[in-house]
Amino acid sequence: MPTTISSQPVGSGAPTVVSSHAAPPPIPATTITPSASHAPAPPSAHRPTPQAIPAIPRGPASNSPTLAEIVKVAYDKGYSDVHLGVGEVPRYRNRGEMDPTDWPPTDRETFFSWLREILSEEDIKKFEENLDFDGATQYDFARVRINIFDSLHGPAMVLRLIPLKILTLEQLNLPPVFKDICHYHKGLILVTGPTGSGKSTTMAAMIDYINNEQPKHIITIEDPIEFVHTSRKALIKHREVGMHTRKFDNALKAALREDPDIILVGEMRDKETVNTALKAAQTGHLVMGTLHTNSAVKTIERILQLYEPEQQAPMRVSLAESLVAVIAQGLCRTTDGKRAAFHDIMINTDAIKDYIRRGEIEEIEQIIPRCTFDGMCTMNQSLYKLYEAGRITEETALEMSPKPNEMAQALRGRV
Repeated sequence: MPTTISSQPVGSGAPTVVSSHAAPPPIPATTITPSASHAPAPPSAHRPTPQAIPAIPRGPASNSPTLAEIVKVAYDKGYSDVHLGVGEVPRYRNRGEMDPTDWPPTDRETFFSWLREILSEEDIKKFEENLDFDGATQYDFARVRINIFDSLHGPAMVLRLIPLKILTLEQLNLPPVFKDICHYHKGLILVTGPTGSGKSTTMAAMIDYINNEQPKHIITIEDPIEFVHTSRKALIKHREVGMHTRKFDNALKAALREDPDIILVGEMRDKETVNTALKAAQTGHLVMGTLHTNSAVKTIERILQLYEPEQQAPMRVSLAESLVAVIAQGLCRTTDGKRAAFHDIMINTDAIKDYIRRGEIEEIEQIIPRCTFDGMCTMNQSLYKLYEAGRITEETALEMSPKPNEMAQALRGRV
């Protein structure tokens, strides 16, 4: 039976934490405010590196800050992740790079005092038994995705900050074709890329656009829930795997009977989920999902590889008929110290459908750069556009390019 996880007090309030077996968090959450006895001290005059974050001495065990204060620093400075572990100094993920702090190395007592801020004693015991924990918490300024795990030096955790404010397609500088894709009534849209490439942010912006423009019913199935949408023109229902449903596939099958227009699947992990997603796309629903692939063509290959050789021919036909678009995404550091997305975009035109049906997947890679009028582009074209706009350097374009030789020729004016 699902259990509610009660949080411990921090200052004048505490966040609500959701485990994979917990009840949903109330939104909005309690404001996190340090107590008066925990007022910040002046920054240290000596830092181990130029990028070190000033310390705020406090805490019960080793003169360390509270977890709420660590997360607040990350939020204020625009960092994406917090890395904490026994025997290590706290670190932040600063636009792709790891920044150390000058807080002291974390001891076991301090680490578990941080866990008690966001977990009940019962769930701390569950972590100690299972050596892993997934969940989410919400402060008044951001949602935080949590993963706690054991390691050689002791327990550690990574906190991923998820902004409460959802950025629009315009604020993310995404190509106009993203809006066109959102107006399809049925089919399969895949947003792919490695971990930390901004897939969830892009899909959240697309859902936000639909929410403001179209009277649709949207069901999201995620593990855990990341961006929380408030119903506007659309009606949006969030479901979390492990809390509101046991498996992605179960929730996806159930969604077909829940009168949705759009179904968002947080991750298409296995053949069963792909099968159900394709069925949903073929029966008049728009399905959006993610995969961990680096290009549009590799995404099609990855899906087909889930099936036995004798099953691949009918699956190619099914995929050709269902697919709307594949968007492979990456993030690169810009000249102003921020990050920008670059894309490999494949729109499933009649020509692409024919190649997929015939199994000539490698040929698709040759026609994408010639179909920019359909909204398609390669990662090299996307990177070169950022370079032309002065947003990234030549070195960054070459470093992030999947085909650096071709990129080098383009930068020299040969392509």
